[in-house]
Amino acid sequence: MIVLSGTIGAGKTSLTHLLAQHLNKPAFYESVEDNEILPLFYKNPKKYGFLLQIYFLNKRLDSIKAASKDDESVLDRSIFEDSLLFKLNADLGRATQTESDIYNSLLQNMMQELPDTKEKKNPDLLIHINISFDTMLTRIKKRGRSYEQIDKDPELYDYYKTLDARYVNWYQNYDKSPKMQINGDEFDFVEDTGAQKKVLSMVDQKIAELNL
Repeated sequence: MIVLSGTIGAGKTSLTHLLAQHLNKPAFYESVEDNEILPLFYKNPKKYGFLLQIYFLNKRLDSIKAASKDDESVLDRSIFEDSLLFKLNADLGRATQTESDIYNSLLQNMMQELPDTKEKKNPDLLIHINISFDTMLTRIKKRGRSYEQIDKDPELYDYYKTLDARYVNWYQNYDKSPKMQINGDEFDFVEDTGAQKKVLSMVDQKIAELNL
């Protein structure tokens, strides 16, 4: 099981698609386009923050259970990032500390309900896509989701800036599985076919090192 991680606009969905094709593995994607709660959250994060987090938790657990039925799979988001995102919302006053504590307790309990083997709960490899803050903003603007745009909500700039900084510490402290990091600025696999080949080669090398 390979999972992707990274900030908004890092290219997780794109790399998941590339890896699934390259490795001939099933892909599992984060529910975004059909997520009715996400636009509501951006309009009123205090009201919908906890509900959104529970929605993602439910969807991600479904993906993990489905992916664990296959010997090989690629997921476009790690469930271990969710606490980071919700803690940020709590620190910014977009959710209460009580809601954050309840969510973390629920996450731990639900993870314990998954199959006993560590290999089923945790990925075999986490791939973190690291992009600069400027690249994040450029891609958010380019993909055009209205509720994500800074020009419609200037407060999002500080949210994105803080999120970018926290991902650095999150990746450094991640210890649930082997991990590797890809520089998404240096290797623009979203647009550049040459970069795609280099990134896939890097992943192949890491998989070989881990004997997966």
